[in-house]
Amino acid sequence: MSVRCDQGRKELGMSVNIIVAGVGGQGSILASHIIAEAAILAEDVNVRVGETFGAAMRGGAVASHVRIGSDVHGPLVPRGEADLIVALEPLEGLRIGTEYVKDGGIVVLNTEGLMPVDVKIGAAEYPEVEDIKAALEKLGGKISVINATQLAVEAGTSKAMNIVMLGAVTASGVLPFGKDIMLEAVKNRVPQKFLEANIAAFRLGEEAYSNASAG
Repeated sequence: MSVRCDQGRKELGMSVNIIVAGVGGQGSILASHIIAEAAILAEDVNVRVGETFGAAMRGGAVASHVRIGSDVHGPLVPRGEADLIVALEPLEGLRIGTEYVKDGGIVVLNTEGLMPVDVKIGAAEYPEVEDIKAALEKLGGKISVINATQLAVEAGTSKAMNIVMLGAVTASGVLPFGKDIMLEAVKNRVPQKFLEANIAAFRLGEEAYSNASAG
């Protein structure tokens, strides 16, 4: 599936390739569309959004690609060219990162995993987050690990985990816009009754990324 979002062609000095990796039900698609909307609000440039799905819509792998810049065309990030991977689920972050992260690319990794069926029945083991982080670092990625799920609960709703991650990636400085623009896009996409909790989640994500980077 792909969604083409042509809304102006103002020149952007560089292209930015982003993948939001998770499983169905975590809000990967919403997160990717918030990033795309923020890019349009900030730069009025070409944005391409594409999604790939696993076998199950809920619980299956979901990878949402966002490409920002005047010179991007196809909706899917080329292999080995992701500037940023937003890993809502750590094992999916590893799977996508192995194929897509560029040397020096940033991976923001949520620590809370969702066990696939083969792990639940004892046919496989789920790797430790530290092992996932080490594997991504060997690929040349710069990894920041945060417990976005717990922070979302602290903000008021576990469903805001994806917004915690957006706060974290905004703090990374990779995106071609700042937090005010991202928050504007969040406000445009989140229902009013959940807005306060989502804004709190965003700010906790910012803080967590800064703390992780300082450590």
